Amino acid sequence: MTTETFAQFGLHAELLQTVTDLGFTTPTPIQMATIPLLLAGRDVIGQAQTGTGKTAAYGLPLLQGINPRQKGVQALVLAPTRELAIQVAAAIGRYGEQLGINVLALYGGQSYQTQLRALRQGVSVIVGTPGRLLDLMKQGSLVLSEVRTVVLDEADEMLSMGFVEDIESILEGIPSERQTMLFSATISKRVMGLSARYLRDPQTVSITPKQLTGATIEQRYYLVNSQDKIAALTRLFEMETIDSALIFVRTRLGTGELANQLTSRGFAAEPLNGDLSQDARIQVLNRFRNGQVKVLVATDVAARGLDIDDISHVFNFDLPDDPEVYVHRVGRTGRAGREGIAISLLTPKDRWQLRRVEEYTRFKLNKAELPTIQQIENHRQALLMEQLEVWIKRGRCRREREVVDMLVLTGHAPEDVAAAALKLARGDEKKRPIDTITPLKEEQFTQNQRNDRFPKRTGPGSSAGGSRRPDRDKGMVPLKLDIGRDDGIGVNHVVAALAHFSGITSAQMGKIRLESKTTLVDVPEQMVGKLLSKNGAYRIGRRTINLERA
Repeated sequence: MTTETFAQFGLHAELLQTVTDLGFTTPTPIQMATIPLLLAGRDVIGQAQTGTGKTAAYGLPLLQGINPRQKGVQALVLAPTRELAIQVAAAIGRYGEQLGINVLALYGGQSYQTQLRALRQGVSVIVGTPGRLLDLMKQGSLVLSEVRTVVLDEADEMLSMGFVEDIESILEGIPSERQTMLFSATISKRVMGLSARYLRDPQTVSITPKQLTGATIEQRYYLVNSQDKIAALTRLFEMETIDSALIFVRTRLGTGELANQLTSRGFAAEPLNGDLSQDARIQVLNRFRNGQVKVLVATDVAARGLDIDDISHVFNFDLPDDPEVYVHRVGRTGRAGREGIAISLLTPKDRWQLRRVEEYTRFKLNKAELPTIQQIENHRQALLMEQLEVWIKRGRCRREREVVDMLVLTGHAPEDVAAAALKLARGDEKKRPIDTITPLKEEQFTQNQRNDRFPKRTGPGSSAGGSRRPDRDKGMVPLKLDIGRDDGIGVNHVVAALAHFSGITSAQMGKIRLESKTTLVDVPEQMVGKLLSKNGAYRIGRRTINLERA
């Protein structure tokens, strides 16, 4: 049986060395299927989920065709979000480092001057979001006449976000004698329509992964505002039967902060991060294995090599960017045939990551509602009554009964004595305050909208995202857009346009009121100048829109 290797593709020696240095051994199925086709110059449609190795699948052939001595941009990758653009640019930059190939990420929200400076210094490969690329092309700052390779990454996501016109305008500005690659998690009619217009006799490759998470793992998520994550986590700790829990956060600093927050609220937890010495790490893990500590707060790096089979709960306090990392995290519970629970805390802006996780794992996570304050108080009382009944049945309260008898003899009613004793017994509950949860900033969503990260209008005069904190209107001023309900737009279109072209986030916007011909948007006063300065750039579909003070 022969073992497939990257050497069989005939890649440059520098690329092979980089692949080896990065720890790549056997090509993934998408790499095996697409790299030979792309090296042969074919246009390709690739259906593959995030985490299957598709960036290397197109990145290595792309770099193979770059001439480092030639001036001008030779390859262009279009990505739907700034996060993905940054991630892909970093990956291609690592692959091409030994070849001396410069890679640049271009996306909205970053200073134009910074990006223009980088372009003037010379770059061979650009990874960018459609809106910013088109803006720079229109300014004459980005010239794509030397481009010979184009990649449309996450094409379905870009189309769902309404970028089709931008993509078409960009492709029209690139020489038709080029190699074009399109990668998408789903091959919809819109994706096929785009490929029919811009790809030449493409070869289609489809890699469909099996379900990657265990059948014994219950997976669910809760949608909360970022500032309410700790409140949400402690509410779940009250109601879940937790034998042992592993909580994943993004940073080393975050492990200590969260562990301290939980401990101060009556839930003992310890951090596990790269700052711990080996001896300290061993001690923490031994306490966890022995049940002295039930909760560990860890980073992905610190949790590597953690071999514990009986973890009852895994919490994603921060959802990972890479769906493959999600699979690794969740796989730490539900082992050896046991049942496990995996819980993720998501903010509204994390929903696009959730969709990528679900597509990659081929498993739909259940959306759940957080327990209410009343439910937690009822649960606490039920547990107390259960414990009392156990001790009453055991009949082992002789000394305590003597205290009760003495208090009754001095004139206290038995029920008052019992109530006072319970008050003392429940003293620890004061260490576990039930924090309030604020209404979601972006509460209303629909799966069929162009971008499920943006809020849905729920009725006349409603605001984007439903209820907000009471102080949202303070310091807000209204701006007027010259487009309205009669033009066939919704709140999601307005939010998407303002967020994309100005860099303001949807969470910073206040009420959005669609009228027949115009739209009013409340924004922070200090951001008015920034928003107005982008007039001429805002577009919804093919239409340019303008802002002015209302």
